[in-house]
Amino acid sequence: MKGISKNFTEGSIPRQLLLFALPFMASNALQVFYSTIDMIVVGHYVGTPGLSAVAQSSQIVNFATMVCLGFSNAGQVLLAQALGAGKRKEMNDVIGTLFSFISILAVALSLVMLTLQVPILWAIKIPSESFEMAREYLVICAAGLIFTAGYNLVSAVLRGMGDAKRPFLFIGIASIVNLVLDLLFVGGLGMGVAGAAWATVIGQAVSFLFSIYYLYRRRALFGFDFRRESFRPNRRYVSMIASLGTPMAIQSGFINLSMLAVNAMINSIGVVASATFGAGVRIDDIINKISQGIQYAAVPMISQNIGAKNPERAKRVVYSAWVFSFILTSVFLLLYITLGRELFMLFSDDPLVHDKSSEFISAILYMFPAFSIMRGSGAFVQGIGNAKLGMVLAMLDGVVLRIGLSWFFGIFLGYGFFGFVLGYGLAPYGYAIPSMIYFLCGRWKSKRALAEKI
Repeated sequence: MKGISKNFTEGSIPRQLLLFALPFMASNALQVFYSTIDMIVVGHYVGTPGLSAVAQSSQIVNFATMVCLGFSNAGQVLLAQALGAGKRKEMNDVIGTLFSFISILAVALSLVMLTLQVPILWAIKIPSESFEMAREYLVICAAGLIFTAGYNLVSAVLRGMGDAKRPFLFIGIASIVNLVLDLLFVGGLGMGVAGAAWATVIGQAVSFLFSIYYLYRRRALFGFDFRRESFRPNRRYVSMIASLGTPMAIQSGFINLSMLAVNAMINSIGVVASATFGAGVRIDDIINKISQGIQYAAVPMISQNIGAKNPERAKRVVYSAWVFSFILTSVFLLLYITLGRELFMLFSDDPLVHDKSSEFISAILYMFPAFSIMRGSGAFVQGIGNAKLGMVLAMLDGVVLRIGLSWFFGIFLGYGFFGFVLGYGLAPYGYAIPSMIYFLCGRWKSKRALAEKI
């Protein structure tokens, strides 16, 4: 396993965190880039209704993706703590069980979305001008969920082992394929929104299949033998993945469900508001995902040190994550203030969308301080394996605050579009502040490490 796994239980924490986070930040930037390309190309070639269709349908697919990612992240935490505890032999069974678990889950979620496609779109009040295009996009992307889930699974396993470079390679392949096919299918062949969906699915499929081939050829370094019997689920690890992953999946799912609820409120205003919010959320996603690279790096570092019974070093990882994320979000905040309108112009030629963007920008800026807090304390909650707390905080963020505040500002106080976005922007404090208090109070010190159970 030498060459893929890394030891984070000794050495300079700020240096390790920065060097480990940079490839994740680049990977996340590319991941957002290829999904953003869909919206930019569709916005210019299809128009505002097409932009709305991609923005809304992608949120539905993201919900299923995040559920799968919740269980993948559970496997990541198990692997990182096992690595920190020196239990390398058991890691092969954990990886094989995780592959089978995620594959079955992805197929089940695909079938649900394909079966309930129309009721789901009705539920989030897709504008009539965008409905059929949104349905096409949803059907194609739902059918390809297995590839999206597979890529995220491989990336989570590698993150747990301390490898950041290979996920960057794999997402780079997906981005290049997606960009070329977007321009060909949507721009050259005039396939519209369906062309953007096919470009996304094919890009993810190529990336996932390449990652499996790549890791199979290097299976001695990867630490998984790829034998047929190794994919047979181990009951013990299925139970551990389900126990740890269910709260994580609910956590991810609640946040995305709340997004769909806010989308439904905004969709009721009209297609311009729908398209503007969709573009704004994508810009916000760029900032979110790049800074999330710090959290991705911090989680396995924290997990390894918890598994190695070195909680003080795990705490120092959180402090370093706070410093780096504060610097990064400050830079993004400045860019948003100075170039926000120009960013919206990349997505649409519609002057109505450009005018509406000022409302989005003025409301979303309140979100940035919460991001800088979440990257450290959120990584700690996940890294020590306290999935139940993460689930409770996600429910507070997603259900109580994101939906509640959006309704309060947008409907009850009558602020309309500005109010909906303001509620959406304030919601992350429901996760950021309690997770910070939990970390600082030290009650987590009595929690038993997951590595002791593997």
